[in-house]
Amino acid sequence: MTKGIQLELFSTPDLLTSSSKGATKEKWGSFTNNMKLPLHRWFRYSAGFSATWVEKVLLEKKPQTVLDPFVGSGTVCVACDRYSINSYGVESHPFVYRLACGKLHWYSTVSEFLDTIAEIKNIALKIDPVFPENIPKLLNQCYTEENLQDLWKIKEAYLTVAQNLSEGINDLVFLAISAILRPTSYVGTAQWQYILPNKRKAKVLNPFIALDYQVQFMREDMEKMQDNVRNSHANLLKGDARTLATICDRSIDFVLTSPPYANNYDYADATRLEMTFWGEVNNWGDLHELVRRFLVRSSSQHVSKDRLCLDLLLAEPIIESINNELSSVCQTLAQVRLTKGGRKKYHTMIAAYFLDMGRVLRALYRVTKSDSQICMVIGDSAPYGVYVPVEKWLGKLAVASGFTSWSFEKIRDRNIKWKNRKHTVPLQEGILWINR
Repeated sequence: MTKGIQLELFSTPDLLTSSSKGATKEKWGSFTNNMKLPLHRWFRYSAGFSATWVEKVLLEKKPQTVLDPFVGSGTVCVACDRYSINSYGVESHPFVYRLACGKLHWYSTVSEFLDTIAEIKNIALKIDPVFPENIPKLLNQCYTEENLQDLWKIKEAYLTVAQNLSEGINDLVFLAISAILRPTSYVGTAQWQYILPNKRKAKVLNPFIALDYQVQFMREDMEKMQDNVRNSHANLLKGDARTLATICDRSIDFVLTSPPYANNYDYADATRLEMTFWGEVNNWGDLHELVRRFLVRSSSQHVSKDRLCLDLLLAEPIIESINNELSSVCQTLAQVRLTKGGRKKYHTMIAAYFLDMGRVLRALYRVTKSDSQICMVIGDSAPYGVYVPVEKWLGKLAVASGFTSWSFEKIRDRNIKWKNRKHTVPLQEGILWINR
């Protein structure tokens, strides 16, 4: 986490100002402004969209029951809570799901949260400063010995009291400790939250000081939210967007979401530091079985591990409506990859991505009411410079699933700023509207 982001993290904005301040259209698909907003700022999760824009849509559409099948760290559900709108959030990433659980327990008793943190600190300060054995390599690369010892004390103290905590307080404390892992590390963080062990930061916080900061603004946000909102209307579910097995048929009248982009972003790797700290993974190789296999297939790392066959993917009936166009692009990628050093399996990644999204759209058709609407923030793709018209193909898949129509609203250009971009194909981000 960079120095600039640390300063934003510990700011204290007013609770009910986000809608009035607004967000520019170009930033609707960005999480950046969320780090200045109560509850949303509790944990920096890059794979998200603007909470301010979400609130704007909710106020315009006035839905009764909202679903986000890719809820991530809870942006949509938190926004729905602010306006007492019933919501369902589904998340398949096990660690990110737990972060969302923490945010959605904002209504927990503040004094109990503070007392628990105080107890954890007292226990941690009494733990002998013995450097833990068998530390994963990643942690040794990311922390000074002193900070790692303090973090380990805090972790051990938390584990000592965790079994006696209520679910809400447990999730809040887990989130608070997870959120201080980046500010207390001396290594940098890339744009999409990947850890950069070779990059050094100028400012690093002591873990106990970082925890005090984190708890301070969590307390402020909880108190202000509780002053304005009576209780939570969110239902957070750990599940698969491709089936939505826990959502009843025709129970949703509005879907607001942003699915993974087909741009090779490894959502599992984005939280590797945190999961390593908690002992959920020991190395990069563990991420596939514990995280990736539950996710929509949007990265070449995922499909490489699964050893997918392009012909079998393209033979799936779900993608029949786009098969000719999809097959042509995938066959081109299969040839282009042979000329590249990395030979990334973008050909099977793109096929698997649209197969998975076809399943998502079928599941959404099942759970939505007859007059419902889907609002989906998406971006197109061009792996190895081969263009993939994501909005067009998702629209066709939606109609093939039973939806009546679709339209696309562009919000910004992509692939125009970064000096190290891999190709010069112009890309865009926008909103896909789908009507039931």
